[in-house]
Amino acid sequence: MSSPIISAAAPPSGDSARDIPGDYGHPFFGPLFDRYNYYYVQGEVEYFKARMKKHQSTVFRCNMPPGPFLARNPRVICLLDAISFQTLFDSSKVEKKNVLDGTFMPSTAFTGGYRACAFLDTSEHNHAALKGFFLSILAKKHDKFVPMFRQALSTMLSGLEDEFSAKGSAYFNDLSDRMSFEFVFRLFCDKQPSETPIGTEGPRLFDLWLLFQLHPLMTLGLKYLPNFLEDLLLHTFPLPFGLVKSKYQKLYDAFYSSAGSILDEAEEVGLKRDEACHNLVFLAGFNAYGGMKTLFPGLIKWIGAAGEDLHRRLRDEIRATVKSEGGVTFAALNKMVLTKSAVYEALRIEPPVPYQYGKAREDLTIQSHESSFLIKKGEMLFGYQPIVTKDPLIFKNPDEFIADRFVGSGEELIQYVYWSNGKETEDPTTDNKQCPGKDIVVTLSRLMLVEFFLRFDAFQVESGKLLAGSSVTFKSITKST
Repeated sequence: MSSPIISAAAPPSGDSARDIPGDYGHPFFGPLFDRYNYYYVQGEVEYFKARMKKHQSTVFRCNMPPGPFLARNPRVICLLDAISFQTLFDSSKVEKKNVLDGTFMPSTAFTGGYRACAFLDTSEHNHAALKGFFLSILAKKHDKFVPMFRQALSTMLSGLEDEFSAKGSAYFNDLSDRMSFEFVFRLFCDKQPSETPIGTEGPRLFDLWLLFQLHPLMTLGLKYLPNFLEDLLLHTFPLPFGLVKSKYQKLYDAFYSSAGSILDEAEEVGLKRDEACHNLVFLAGFNAYGGMKTLFPGLIKWIGAAGEDLHRRLRDEIRATVKSEGGVTFAALNKMVLTKSAVYEALRIEPPVPYQYGKAREDLTIQSHESSFLIKKGEMLFGYQPIVTKDPLIFKNPDEFIADRFVGSGEELIQYVYWSNGKETEDPTTDNKQCPGKDIVVTLSRLMLVEFFLRFDAFQVESGKLLAGSSVTFKSITKST
């Protein structure tokens, strides 16, 4: 079991602060060179690790994609340890205006001409109104999460069994995407998408809408397409909203006509009805569905790869607890310590949102494990979570998936699980940028493991890499006896 190994040495500050190593190169060619290394030569992880080694520092300067011409300013200061990274959560130190996607921002045409709440800084008036609205909605839906998600999971797992019986394997991502969309739509609209003009198109509509916004952060990995052509296509010019306008309108119309009671509440607290609806679509599609699209395959990938010993321990804990508690309840979920730990470990080792950004509000000093650094007002700070949450001075064997890492004394490490844009031990409020559905995500992930191991004894999966997240295919399933 892991325990924190934080350096005891107090880092220097003030006049003794260390200069931030690294540079940005030529104003035009520097960002292009860094972008090409990032995507096609080194890859994301090695891009950062090579610079950490070169500069002997987890804090350094570099350019972040996309660079010319999409980026407003590709220059960032990387914070790649668990201590300095926390600066990005401090709303008194960093501004989060228009930095959700980093050094570029998609056109507001994708959100009805409005800047969605995720792009607003905490100092902006509408941020508190919109996030308070979201938190209120989720609080009122609290009692529906468990039964509604269990029902959705039951349908998905039946589909998984049917596909496996017919083909000898089952592709999890499509099943998970369909389940996630239907759950989210039903949660906010109190009806199935099949009862609206969306029908079964929901996941495809959201996928295209997301792709057209996030393409500067993606690579296709097509062997027959030269890298420079892919780079030109994806990372140089914005894809026009007009190509997905009709698809977004179909989503918007479905939410507008089906989520009437929620939009009524929005107007009661002073929000414009259309602005509230565009934000609801963003919450449902970008935050919820988009997050689940990477979260659930990642969870199943790591649990599947851990093997039969972990599967046995999980199913024993889950079945015994459900039996003693008389069902799958919040009380039962809270007693499943291994299941809870396994979910946190999946969120740590493969966080669904890898990037965090923020601009310094004023001159400030930040600290890593060993050093202090001076940051100038307006400089862009960046953190890459898949490295930060594998900080070797916090986690032993950080690259290994250790399901019981957060059991017993390991619970104190939960504070360093940062997937939600905040410490896992803190709560989302109108004054911070932490994910409003943080606790719901953890609950749904635990429910997924519970339903899997109530139905199956063990399973094997084959995984690969997608534009965002992992692909997962079931290669064997052992049904519960």
